[in-house]
Amino acid sequence: MGSPPRILRLLHDLKNPRSGLLKTFDVLIVGSGLAGATAALRLADCFKVAVLTKRSLEDGASGWAQGGIAAVMGKNDSFQSHINDTLEAGAGLCDEDATRFIIEHAPAAIDWLTQQGVPFTHEEGHLHLTREGGHSHRRIVHAADATGAAVQNSLYPQLKAHPNITLFDHHMLVDLITTHKLRQAGGRCLGLYALNELTDEVETFGAAHTILATGGAGKVYLYTTNPDTSTGDGIAAAWRSGCRVSNMEFIQFHPTCLYHPHAKSFLISEALRGEGGILRLPDGTRFMPEHDRRAELAPRDIVARAIDFEMKRHGVDCVYLDMRHKGEAFVREHFPTIYQRCLELGIDMAKDPIPVVPAAHYTCGGIVTDLSGRTDLQNLYAVGETACTGLHGANRLASNSLLECVVLATAASDAIHASPVFPGAPLPLWDSSQVTDADEEVVISHNWDELRRFMWDYVGIVRTDKRLERAAHRLKLLTEEIREFYANFHVSRDLLELRNLVLVSELIVRSAQSRHESRGLHYSRDYPFTLESAQPTLLKP
Repeated sequence: MGSPPRILRLLHDLKNPRSGLLKTFDVLIVGSGLAGATAALRLADCFKVAVLTKRSLEDGASGWAQGGIAAVMGKNDSFQSHINDTLEAGAGLCDEDATRFIIEHAPAAIDWLTQQGVPFTHEEGHLHLTREGGHSHRRIVHAADATGAAVQNSLYPQLKAHPNITLFDHHMLVDLITTHKLRQAGGRCLGLYALNELTDEVETFGAAHTILATGGAGKVYLYTTNPDTSTGDGIAAAWRSGCRVSNMEFIQFHPTCLYHPHAKSFLISEALRGEGGILRLPDGTRFMPEHDRRAELAPRDIVARAIDFEMKRHGVDCVYLDMRHKGEAFVREHFPTIYQRCLELGIDMAKDPIPVVPAAHYTCGGIVTDLSGRTDLQNLYAVGETACTGLHGANRLASNSLLECVVLATAASDAIHASPVFPGAPLPLWDSSQVTDADEEVVISHNWDELRRFMWDYVGIVRTDKRLERAAHRLKLLTEEIREFYANFHVSRDLLELRNLVLVSELIVRSAQSRHESRGLHYSRDYPFTLESAQPTLLKP
């Protein structure tokens, strides 16, 4: 590619005692999960790249992924079979072109990760492929039961060592800087403001290209398998900047989150059911065959609703996932991480059934993008869970998410390599004249808790018009309070995250109210039927 292109570094020497230097790069990447890490490594040989993560590098959702990456690697499998499984799970709302594009690029994604040193599990000299719910074949490439952690451990040392990558830990996205916000012609992203929590200052970043890889919004809900960082930051920032969002009503609830007072958000992988795990009531009764012909291998939305139904019908706090019939040697070999964590909590999964409950797990909708990750705003890209390519439709097929991260991050990187480099624009530094009032932190904390509780109660696995109306009413009041806070009080991570969570909650509720049917992950008691045809939900600012 020749020498690295550079944006025009305007205002490089300008210093504000509150906001510090303007930091300029060729590419800004917000988020350090698999999508962000892939994009950074694919761009860094030719560009100066900044990776911003609001906590430490390892704190994203990708590292929590247990199951693996779906890819057609077996002799008896085919792209069309994987496509068909994805379309069926997506309940008629998948974009077929996006689905085919991502699935056909899966083997190349696995090859690239292998080249980066990811230690995928092998058996007899070949990749070991497991099976998960909704898949008709064994096609899940994995690293035991800790695939996400294995990917992180392989990619992150390279991020830290690359001379063209600068890592900014504890930097939280505040807002995007765009031409129309600066009252300039056109709609182009020029950079962003980020809160540096180490200095308690808002810093200004300028770049020719910006990639949002901020993950999902699981923390909208009281119970989630997501890390604390999953607060919908990228979705909210893109919406505020004029980008469309799609399919926000489709929140995937993972059927099996460990139910234990000392096990916050610990996921019990889909792969356990893929390897023969049986769901039982507390009295030992198996119930999934009554709900679906595929029993425990049904897609996640069906399994989650079945568990929710049985818990309410029987008045129980959880159900149980039974692996005892597989034997100790099997569970130790195939699920060492889960086995050890359960053992630490007094559960021997070779001898005891595992208590599980559903929990918010994956945001299937997000910022509308094309197949190169481009958003409605020029020079702004979105990849990973924060984006909506159309792959997941009304329900994500298991292990398609990490696949999408690698394929779309690669496509976005290719698009940036092929794009002209725009000169930088003069960027205003953040006005940090807000006044701190520590007493308001109590109010922010209360609102955060209230939001997550009423979203769980009113906009959860099963919805009604009345519940959605109640949620919309509370969101309106919270939005008004946040506007007051944001205008008058010091910018903090808690305030920024609350602002983003309330906005994303509003998008979820509006999307749910507009869908007058039950489809995929959206189930309404008022509209229990599924229409013959339906379109993705599309919201415009």
